Amino acid sequence: MSYLTGSGLTPYGKLPGKSALDLMSDAATLALNDAGLERKDIDGLLCGYATTFSHLMLSTVFAEHFGLQPDYAHSMQLGGATGFALVMLAHHLVESGAAERILVVAGENRATGQSRDASVQVLAQVGHPVYEVPLGTTIPAFYDLLASGYMHKHGNTEEDFAELSVLMRRHAALHPGAQFQTPISVAEVMASRPIATPLKLLDCCSVADGGGAFVVSRQAIGPHALRISGTAQRHNPQHISAATYLNDSGAGDCTHRALAQAAHTLADVEYAAVYDSFTITLSMLLEEIGLAPRGRAGALARDGHFDRDGAVPLNMHGGLLSYGHCGVAGAMAHLAETHLQMTGRAGERQVPRAGVSLLHGDGGVLSSHVSLVVEQA
Repeated sequence: MSYLTGSGLTPYGKLPGKSALDLMSDAATLALNDAGLERKDIDGLLCGYATTFSHLMLSTVFAEHFGLQPDYAHSMQLGGATGFALVMLAHHLVESGAAERILVVAGENRATGQSRDASVQVLAQVGHPVYEVPLGTTIPAFYDLLASGYMHKHGNTEEDFAELSVLMRRHAALHPGAQFQTPISVAEVMASRPIATPLKLLDCCSVADGGGAFVVSRQAIGPHALRISGTAQRHNPQHISAATYLNDSGAGDCTHRALAQAAHTLADVEYAAVYDSFTITLSMLLEEIGLAPRGRAGALARDGHFDRDGAVPLNMHGGLLSYGHCGVAGAMAHLAETHLQMTGRAGERQVPRAGVSLLHGDGGVLSSHVSLVVEQA
């Protein structure tokens, strides 16, 4: 058994003058304060990678920078799934007795510390070095293949995808830390410039600076402890040229195993936090998990199903599409918001019920999946 006892999240967007280590430190300080702990109380450290600070030993470098002397330290690279995978690892480490109180932290100055061309080049390396990268494919190009295939098979439209972008912006408008807070319409999404047909600019997540951190502990310390009751992973072929999952990535299998471990079903889920690097990503994941029928995620978003007072509130901070995406910490914002929602501290974003929450993240092009179930302690 393990507990999420503290969380910290910086604003996302352009934060000039902040390095990756600075952003990690800011988030870590917030998480420790939230848990009521000091640096000396931490005996385990888990870090995500940062493309703007690709040190071979990031966890120990951060420990030195932040003033920690952990008994256990580890860094991880699993794309967008890294944040949730770090929490899953922390859960198992405290259960095993390897550490008592683990700081999970990531941050990156991707918006101000990296040029546009450098960012495109770094992210393109997700592709196969022989069969994909030389052809000039980029992350949006890979996801446009998924979107086109999914529209053909399940009847989604570009307007359906746009509804999810509108939903995330509506939620972000209530969060002062969100990178984008101005409401948008379906028409504005449809009119935004093409990136990789059928994906347009407002179908794509932003690039941001930011940091996120959590404390995972063996005991339910502090006033904001939540129980991590279920975790699971699923991994597909890394490269889309080898993929056999274009219409079923295994997200449903992953989430259902996490729910079963927690002795819950989808019917018990009162709040959902689902990875949304693109509107097609969110659409596919919601539908494969079973939170929406095939081809209907956009329609449900339009009808208020995922609103604050809807059947299953979703990504109330605005997700990657509007709160912002700063690498590993991008998805960590989903869990930080879940922590606030489940402890009644989300202000005007607060949902009526959040006793059991389901989180799901993916890395690569739906190649790696991680699911978490969090509930009241």
